[in-house]
This record gives sequence, structure tokens and C-alpha cells, in this order.
Amino acid sequence: MKKFYMLSLPLAAALFLGGCRGTADAADADSNTLVVLNYGKYLEPSVIEQFEEETGIKIKLEEYESPEEMYTKFTAGSISYDVVCTSDYMVERLISEGEVSPIDFSGFSNYQNLNPDILEASRIFDPENQYSMPYFYGTLGILYNTTMVSQEETQSWNILWDDTYRDSIIMQNSVRDTFVPALRLLGYDINTEDDRELTDALALLIEQKPIVYAYYVDETADEMAAGNAAMALVYSGEAAYAMELNDDLSYSVPKEGSNLWIDSWFIPKRCTHRENAEKFLDFLCREDVAMANFEYVCYASPNQKVVDALDEEVKNDPTIFPPDEILENCTVYKQLGIDTTERYSYLWKTLKSE
Repeated sequence: MKKFYMLSLPLAAALFLGGCRGTADAADADSNTLVVLNYGKYLEPSVIEQFEEETGIKIKLEEYESPEEMYTKFTAGSISYDVVCTSDYMVERLISEGEVSPIDFSGFSNYQNLNPDILEASRIFDPENQYSMPYFYGTLGILYNTTMVSQEETQSWNILWDDTYRDSIIMQNSVRDTFVPALRLLGYDINTEDDRELTDALALLIEQKPIVYAYYVDETADEMAAGNAAMALVYSGEAAYAMELNDDLSYSVPKEGSNLWIDSWFIPKRCTHRENAEKFLDFLCREDVAMANFEYVCYASPNQKVVDALDEEVKNDPTIFPPDEILENCTVYKQLGIDTTERYSYLWKTLKSE
């Protein structure tokens, strides 16, 4: 779901874990192993090396692009994952399905570094803060090229339907994210389960599709940095990454409101290396480790020690750390019912096939 900050990815190929059963079986047999499922390029490679050197535990990493893809991988059961990072509503779904184990934070040395306000916001999907640990958070908005689009235009989601920008608009290849602009333009809650409202939003997206350049995830920032599109629906960290590459880019969260996302870690009930998983989560809370991940991903860190150590320019960058007035106009995704989830899947297929 999320983009990354630094350009070099020297260990990406070496860290990727294939989906073969034999690999998982080997991991199960090795007590010095940790099988991790995470968004693509969402861990600083040197952090993985550091954890392995300090603990002797070998990390086997598998990556995915969207929460829905994660759910498919996770529920397939072909790999026994020890720790997983995913989005708020998917954490809530897996908790409700009995797939998540409580975490004993009392044994952590660094948990107190987490911002109480972000822990409080996480109660929306984890009411007792017992099943998950926040990793990064941010907003969904519009990344735009200031040489092609004005700041004023991006104050409303309407700009994504402006035929002036035909073949120059990138949307997210993610069902819930792409529905957000349409739902908010119609005045609907982004967590709506009303079939009529979802159908109305689909109609808007079908109307928009002829002017869309592409539906992307990880490619978006590079496409925008290269000047190949005028604007894109993106996560705030992805916008920050792209803005580092191209000074003409800027970011806006439209006035109609958007999504506040919180990506979090959890330990599956089927975890086979629980002690290793808890060591890893505590390690991620350590200031130096959290700082390395922040500098790599460039999304808002829930680690207060990291925030306190940043210079004022970074702390006050609204793209990275959204101000209160933006957050107050954003909503965290909630888990949707089975019928609505299936309906979303049908609507998404309908949109992509038009």
C-alpha cells in the first residue's frame, strides 16, 4: 500500500520469499527464523540485517501490494506467517475472524516510545490495543504537478473528473482507495455499506474511467516524478517520496475529506515463532530502528522519540505529518460486512472491465 523514501533497494531480491511450501516447512523447523508478511519495500533493508545480526534470527520476508492480496495470501494457509503488517480495516477483519493473537506488550522495552494519540486512534479497529501495533500512518490525497495543475483546483476531488486532464490522471489500483473520492464527492461515508451509495460511486468512477491514464500502486510516484501525469490519487508518504524526486510536485487532501490510514503489525494465531515475533516488534519500536524505517519510507511515524528528534521543517511538513485540521476531516477505514466486501469486489471488477 505504501511507498518508500530512499532509492537504493540492494537487498530486495535477496529478501523476497517465494510461495513454495518447502520454504515454509524449512522455516517451521528452524527456531531461529521469523517469517514476515509486509507491504512491498516497507522495511529498511539494513534494519533487517541489523535484527539478524543482533539476535541470530533469520528473517524470511514476503511482500504484497494491497490488503486484499495480503488477505488472499494469508488465508491460503500455504505459509505459516509469524508477523504481518497490514492496513487498519484488514487488521479488524482478521481479529473478528479469530485469526489474530493478543500481544504481550508488558515484556517490551520500547513500546512506551509509541505516541498515545496514535494508539488511541487505533482503538477504532483494535478497541483494547491488544492485537496490533501501529507502524506508520498518513492520509490519502492528490499528488499534483504544479506546472500543470493549480493548488486551488486540488482542493476538491472534482479535479479527478476534469476532462482537461484526460489521460493524465492516475488512480489507485485498490478498490477502497479509488472509491474514496467518489464517495466523498457524493457526501457519503467512506465506510458506507449502503448498496445504493456504492452503486452511485461506481457510476461516478465509470464516468471518470475514460480520462484515467492508469490504475497504479507502486509505480505512481515514479510516473509522477518523471512528469508522465498531471495528478495522482496517492498515499501521503508516496507523495513525499515523489516530491523528493521532483520539485514541481505538491500534495493536497481535498476539502470533502479523505482517509486516515494506520498500518499496523499483528501476530497470527498460527504463528510458530512467537518469541521471535515479539522480539521483532519490540525491536521496531526502538528509536534508532524506527528512525531508519522512517527515513526509508517517509510516512508519519507513531514513534514519538523519532518525531522529537526530527528538525522543525520535517515535523511541520503537512505531507508527512498531517495537521490536526486535516486529520479531523479524515476517517479511518472500518471493517465491512461480508456482503459489502463481496459487493465491493463485484463493483471493482465491473469498473475494471468497462
